[in-house]
Amino acid sequence: MRLAGTVVAAYGRQYRIELADGATLLCVPRGKRSELVCGDRVMVETTSADQGVIALRQERHSLLYRSDVGKEKLIAANVTQVIVVVATEPPFSDELVTRCIVAAESQDIAVLIVLNKCDLADRLATAWTALAHYEKLGYRVIRLAARQDASPLSAYLAGHTSLLIGQSGMGKSTLINSLIPDAGASTREISQALNTGKHTTTHARLYRSSRDATLIDSPGLTEFGLHHLSTDAIAHAFVELRPLLGGCRFRDCRHDREPDCSVRAALQSGDIDPRRYAAFRSLCAQNA
Repeated sequence: MRLAGTVVAAYGRQYRIELADGATLLCVPRGKRSELVCGDRVMVETTSADQGVIALRQERHSLLYRSDVGKEKLIAANVTQVIVVVATEPPFSDELVTRCIVAAESQDIAVLIVLNKCDLADRLATAWTALAHYEKLGYRVIRLAARQDASPLSAYLAGHTSLLIGQSGMGKSTLINSLIPDAGASTREISQALNTGKHTTTHARLYRSSRDATLIDSPGLTEFGLHHLSTDAIAHAFVELRPLLGGCRFRDCRHDREPDCSVRAALQSGDIDPRRYAAFRSLCAQNA
């Protein structure tokens, strides 16, 4: 008999699958290829009381991954909201934030930016100013101090499968542990079942924070390659450029030096932030 489940942890070719009743099975895929990721919905066949075989992966509604030339790294599937976590300390990379947002926009996934460690008052103003242009573009930005109170985030989680993503040191694990008190225990249980011996941060993990809210914690990032995106896809992922696309003289305009470019006209008139335009051109150049 086949049972429906969700991938809640992935380690190489072993996967922890959560069933509808909350029970979990340690499963391996059928066949040599293994391209499953946290959040994937699957059908499994049990082989013992706590083990099984993954017989089928169901259709994905979204897939977040990063890519460089000839290499891809899957992050999470069926995500409906990306939560980009930054902090007042250590300093965060604006480029990495932009790349995370572009990845989400390319999959039509909602974006929320969380500024953590706001109890560090002497660093707050600088960090908040750095995020102002995202808020101006319509992105939701909230402030909190996860070590003191992560509850302001709870209201944004209902009805979503949310992916927490960001650099190391931003406080994602603290957020998870604050919102889901038994997350640490669940992690240890998974690690022991997979014979890893200890908790690691090299794999994504899925947690249920409530009946209608799911959180996926991902490893800290140092880079986010978007080599799989075309110039058109990158342009569409910049929300301020989206209304301008199709308004250039040339159909294949790269929005660089071409005459009568609607994007460059908006830049010159001050309707587009020069930093955002520079980020757009940098992504395009790297993907050329």
